[in-house]
Amino acid sequence: MDPEPSQSLTLNQCIENIAQKLAVANLHYGHGALDSHSEALWIASKQLGLSPTEALDCLDQTINTDQIQNAMHITNERISTRKPLAYILGEAWLMGVPFYCSEQSIVPRSWIAELIVDGMLESWLPADGKVLDLCTGNGSLAILLALSCPDIHVSACDISMPALSLAARNIDRHHLNSQIELLNGDLWDALPEPNDDNLFDLIICNPPYVNAHSMSILPAEYHAEPTLALAGGDDGMDLIRRIIAAAPDYLSERGALLLEIGNEFENFKKAFPQIPVIWMEVSAGEEQVLLIQAEDLR
Repeated sequence: MDPEPSQSLTLNQCIENIAQKLAVANLHYGHGALDSHSEALWIASKQLGLSPTEALDCLDQTINTDQIQNAMHITNERISTRKPLAYILGEAWLMGVPFYCSEQSIVPRSWIAELIVDGMLESWLPADGKVLDLCTGNGSLAILLALSCPDIHVSACDISMPALSLAARNIDRHHLNSQIELLNGDLWDALPEPNDDNLFDLIICNPPYVNAHSMSILPAEYHAEPTLALAGGDDGMDLIRRIIAAAPDYLSERGALLLEIGNEFENFKKAFPQIPVIWMEVSAGEEQVLLIQAEDLR
């Protein structure tokens, strides 16, 4: 039951009330929050201008009636629309970093973010190195790379101009305009012809990879996102085939390609049985993200 307008609560009580309401609403999670309680924390913390992590240290703080009403309005909108919460709030968090978020791009989420922040990619990131973020979306991975390695240059490209517009806002938000270059085009078409002076030390990509059957049964929350950013063809490998085919032309001699493939492990193995792959361990397991060294692509 929603609290009476005159009733004030602690932040923790507000979170619990929202969580109970979300839990019985048959929602789907995974767009920046794992469950109803995580989304409740996100909704309530927003009312106090705190990050969800900061809010955990303020659970006894009072949240006033106007803030409670606004939180419940957001909760009701989440339930009635089945939109990802990040779209309703206009913001998402990835590895503790905030990003503007809208239907112009999918909600930022990638296991690659863990590898960036944990320093697992440093072997492929020399000082003054060059990195390409293919299918950058709202720019979150490019931004995490730039924040983690201030001495590298990042090129970030996407086929979607609306997504790049959102990426530009996020790059400006984090004051990284001099470190990140945005490019528009269909994969490699966004880039100049490769030569010895413009090769990349690392190419990262979280591409559209959802296979056709999985696309047909996705929950409503995913259908609120741009199909262009999710659908990967019959076996999920349509764009990945194009990425792998041309990647050797754009990689330095000791470079590498890092790809997220989500739940498409079996389809990837069927499509590329001959390519030696290094599977990168992330919190979701060892079959979500892979790395291929340039020498194994040639």
